[in-house]
Amino acid sequence: PGAARLIPSSTTTCVASALMRATTLRGVGATARHARRFLSSTGASSQAVRVEFDKPFLTYNLDNAPPEVTTVTKDELLGYYTMMLKMRRMEIAADTLYKGKFVKGFCHLYDGQEAICVGMEAGCTPGVDSLVTSYRDHCQQLARGDTVEGVLTELLGKAGGCAKGKGGSMHMYKADAMFFGGNGIVGAQSPIGAGLAFAHKYKDDGGVAFCLYGDGAANQGQLFEALNMAALWKLPLIYVCENNQYGMGTSKKRSSANDDYYTRGHYVPGIKVDGMNVLAVREATKFVKAHALSEGPIMVEMDTYRYHGHSMSDPGITYRNREEVAGVRAARDPVDRCKRYLLDTEFATAAELKDIEKGIKEEVGLAVEAAKAKPFPVPEEMYTDIYTDQSSSFFIRGSDMSVSVGSYGITK
Repeated sequence: PGAARLIPSSTTTCVASALMRATTLRGVGATARHARRFLSSTGASSQAVRVEFDKPFLTYNLDNAPPEVTTVTKDELLGYYTMMLKMRRMEIAADTLYKGKFVKGFCHLYDGQEAICVGMEAGCTPGVDSLVTSYRDHCQQLARGDTVEGVLTELLGKAGGCAKGKGGSMHMYKADAMFFGGNGIVGAQSPIGAGLAFAHKYKDDGGVAFCLYGDGAANQGQLFEALNMAALWKLPLIYVCENNQYGMGTSKKRSSANDDYYTRGHYVPGIKVDGMNVLAVREATKFVKAHALSEGPIMVEMDTYRYHGHSMSDPGITYRNREEVAGVRAARDPVDRCKRYLLDTEFATAAELKDIEKGIKEEVGLAVEAAKAKPFPVPEEMYTDIYTDQSSSFFIRGSDMSVSVGSYGITK
C-alpha cells in the first residue's frame, strides 16, 4: 500500500534510469534488493533519493502542477517521521487524559492527518508564512515550535500553557511563530486567513497565509465572502480544506452537492493532494506558495482521514464502522508510509526506528506527568487579557456588581 518509486538522485543517467525501472517500495525481486544495496552503500545522511508519487495531483483551472517526483534526504525523512510519530503519541496521550477527566471541555484529535501538518511546515517558510486553523490544532502548535509539555499544559488548562491555561484544546496560539491559533467556531478562521494574507501583501514581506478548515466548514458563507475579497485583491492566501471525509458525523456525500473541494473556488484555481503522503504535501505546499505570491489565492484539498471521532465525545463508529477505519490505517497511514520509505531505502534499520519510538514514548510520558503537576491559573487571571494593554484598574463587570473588579469608570 502507498507504493512509490525511490531512485537515488544521481548525475549518472544510466544508473538512475535502471533504478527508476527496478525500484519500488513493494519490490522484493533481485533488482529491488540490488537497488537497496546501492542506496545503502553511500552512508551519507545528505544522500538523496528520488520518490515518485503513486497518486497524481488533480488540478482545477491551473496550467501546471507540482512535480510527480521529488527528492528527499535521510535527515529529512527521519525528521518527518520523528515529528509525525511525536504528534501521534501526543494525541494518544490526549485521548487518555480526556478519558481520565483531566481535560475539561472539548478535545479534537489529529491522528491520521499528521502528514498535512508536517508536510506543510516542510514546504513553507515558518516564521514568515502565517497559519490559522480550526479547533483541531494541537499538532500545528507543536510544529510551530511548542513542546509536547507545552501543548498538554494548555490542554489541561494549567498555568504556563500558550494561552495561560485559559484557552484549552481549541485555542492554541503562537504569534511569535506566525501561528494565529485554533478557532472554536466552525469556519471562523476563514476571514482571519484573508486578513493575514492582506497583511502580508500590505507589508510586502514575501509571506503567504495558510488557512485550514475541514470539509464540514466547506459550505460556510464566510469562506466564500473572504475568498471573493482575496481574489479581487490578489491576496497571497492559500485555503486548505483538510478533507477527512466526515464533517462531525456526516459524510461529505451527504453534506456537499460538490465534494471536489478543490474546484469549489469557481474563479479561483485549486489542487487536490494526497494528504496522507508527507512528501506530496511538501511539494504541493511549495507549489501553491509560489502561485499565491505571483497570482493570488488558491484552493487546496488535502485528501486525508481522521482515526478518532470528530471530538472525544464522538465514538466515531456510529456513522462508519471499525473495518473502514482499520482499512485506511492499513493502506494509507502517513506515519507507516514514512517508516516504509526509511526501511526500504535502508536510511534506517528497524532497530533504529524502534529506538526513536522508544524515545518519543518516554518524552510524551514525561510531558504528561509534567503537565499534570503544573498549577491551575490563579483566580485573578480570569480578568486579565480581555483587552490589550488593560491597566490593573480597568473595570470589568461581573455577573453582578459585587463580583466586579477594577475601578468603576476606568476604561483603559
